[in-house]
Amino acid sequence: MNRVKQVFSNRWGIMLTVSFLFWAKTILAYYLDFSLGLQGSIQYLILWLNPIATTLFIFGIFLYIKKIKPALVTLFALDVLNTLILYLNIIFYREFTDFVTIKSVLGFSKVSDGISGSSFALMKPHDAFYWLDIVVFLVVLLAVLFKKINLDSKPVKKTFAIAMTCLSVLIFTVDLSMSEADRPQLLQRTFDRSYIVKYLGLDAFTVYDGVKTAQTSSVRAHASSNGLDDIKAYTQKHYAAPDPSKYGIAKGKNVIVIHLESFQQFLIGMKVNGQEVTPFLNSLENDKQTLAFDNFFHEVGQGKTSDAENMLETGTFGLPQGSLFTQLGSDNVFQGAPAILQQQQNYTSAVFHGNVGSFWNRDHVYKNLGYQNFYDRSYFNKSDETLGYGILDKDLLRGSVSHLEHLQQPFYAKFLTVTNHTPYYTDDKNFDFPGLDTGNSKVDNYVKTAHYLDESLQQFFTYLKASGIYQNSIFMIYGDHFGISDTDNKDLAKALGKDPNTWNKNDDAQLQRVPLMFHIPGYQNGGIQHQYGGEIDVLPTLLHLLGIDDKSYLHFGTDLLSPQHDQVVAFRNGDFVTPSFTELSGDTYNGQTGEKIDPKQTGQQAEVEQDQKQVKTALSLSDKLNQENLLRFYNPQNFTPVDPKKYNYKNQDERNEKLEKTKGAASTSVFSKNGNKTTVDLYPQDTPSNGQQ
Repeated sequence: MNRVKQVFSNRWGIMLTVSFLFWAKTILAYYLDFSLGLQGSIQYLILWLNPIATTLFIFGIFLYIKKIKPALVTLFALDVLNTLILYLNIIFYREFTDFVTIKSVLGFSKVSDGISGSSFALMKPHDAFYWLDIVVFLVVLLAVLFKKINLDSKPVKKTFAIAMTCLSVLIFTVDLSMSEADRPQLLQRTFDRSYIVKYLGLDAFTVYDGVKTAQTSSVRAHASSNGLDDIKAYTQKHYAAPDPSKYGIAKGKNVIVIHLESFQQFLIGMKVNGQEVTPFLNSLENDKQTLAFDNFFHEVGQGKTSDAENMLETGTFGLPQGSLFTQLGSDNVFQGAPAILQQQQNYTSAVFHGNVGSFWNRDHVYKNLGYQNFYDRSYFNKSDETLGYGILDKDLLRGSVSHLEHLQQPFYAKFLTVTNHTPYYTDDKNFDFPGLDTGNSKVDNYVKTAHYLDESLQQFFTYLKASGIYQNSIFMIYGDHFGISDTDNKDLAKALGKDPNTWNKNDDAQLQRVPLMFHIPGYQNGGIQHQYGGEIDVLPTLLHLLGIDDKSYLHFGTDLLSPQHDQVVAFRNGDFVTPSFTELSGDTYNGQTGEKIDPKQTGQQAEVEQDQKQVKTALSLSDKLNQENLLRFYNPQNFTPVDPKKYNYKNQDERNEKLEKTKGAASTSVFSKNGNKTTVDLYPQDTPSNGQQ
């Protein structure tokens, strides 16, 4: 205790001790919680150096305050605030494998509405070390305030305080110079936030992100229709004409979109203890009535599920920071699938989701997209079981049919499953499939919740066939994003037959494969498609299958089934994958062997550079379109801008049933076609299959 009193007897001792402890826990986070891809001694040196400059600069404010008590309170507040920023990034990174941005913070309320206790599941035992020094500092602060520690109240000379600030600026300058030498044009690499953190630190990244966010807001305010010229030129040049043999093969059919939450491609065909994880989805993928894609990649950023929805609905990328739905979705003009299908072929549109309507700001975004119906948690039975992110999938799909049967056909209906979502909560009642045995509960339970989702879909399809909906529909089934994050992939490696000791970032990239299937009852020329593609390519593919040409719309993907389809798949951070090679943070890997290569030696340098240029162009133009809200200036032929004021998600069943009565014999709803009798009783009882079909 005497030694503690001695250390905290003067301002320099307090500030340097607090600074050292904050530096230490930042380094701890760098090593234990962030994956920054360190290579070489220079990068390790920079990593150890980068927290020093900003920590001394921020905490140095303490030295300028003359009175000791206000100075201590200020230092404590700065320490708590900085620790909070650090810890928020740690929790965020465990969930999103990314860092907190200003936009993600501003949109947090739109996300947190749908998050229950999952954030607590992201905490780890060593997290106590991130807060331990705060507790110690608080004790010392109280001891000083109550005069248990005699502190020299003499203020620091202003010249010394200025000297400390200058020293911190000098250290930052050295850090920046070393970083630029190791990674030229560092601050121009806005697609990859991990570089900024690795080289300059979290505080510098936060400031940098704030400046970029302010610049974007200013640009949006001053945008004009002139900004569309480059975008129209790119999308017209990038357009891929449909395959005539497949164009319109599903015209006039209901479109049923099934969103497989956190579902990765490796689950298809996987077995645990000899039992198939997803026997029903396996059967669909191998059905000749299905066009299935086994080299289909998710391309989401921080918006995760909402990014996937945005790409599939609008054909534009998510934002480089935060979620487009939460940041721009309330105000942006969209030209998305619901409005296009309604205006082109008189589709009725609906979304079914077992969580609150405000989750990811959907209650506003869906209106701007032109969705006529949105059935959120409030429309389902209050007795339905919930776990994690909403109603269990079996209850969601079963509960949706009483609403679905009253929609006029053809309809475009999307079902957002949620049970297969991290941290993969399970119970003995609903999840009877064997888990993996890796020691990581998220990885082990992932196959259990995926199997539950598979059972849910099997029951739903049984109903759809019995009710007659199945025969008159096309099913678009897709995985939205990764289920196991990069930080847990090494635990997954053994289950995939891989060596965790040799696992690298290319292995992470290859696991961005997610399922995509177009199941078309009555179509017999399906099969597994091996072409590379991503979520940005789904909308033009669907529109062409329905007989709608997307050439007049501003879409950044191409029809997966077109002979002209572009197989360069852009990731949100600017990396990309092709059948020939994968480009990750400046490193190139062979597309077949996965080995790291030198494109100069293999003669692929020009091709890599050309594809990289295209990826950057597509991402930047999409960002320009969305951030400046440029679609407000663009009206394609035969499209009327969506008026969100026309949509109200209250009393939807009453409106749809009233429409049935008004139409009478002309009503095309399933309820009307069934002689004005419900089809709900056709839904099968829940009989868990224990992995057997």
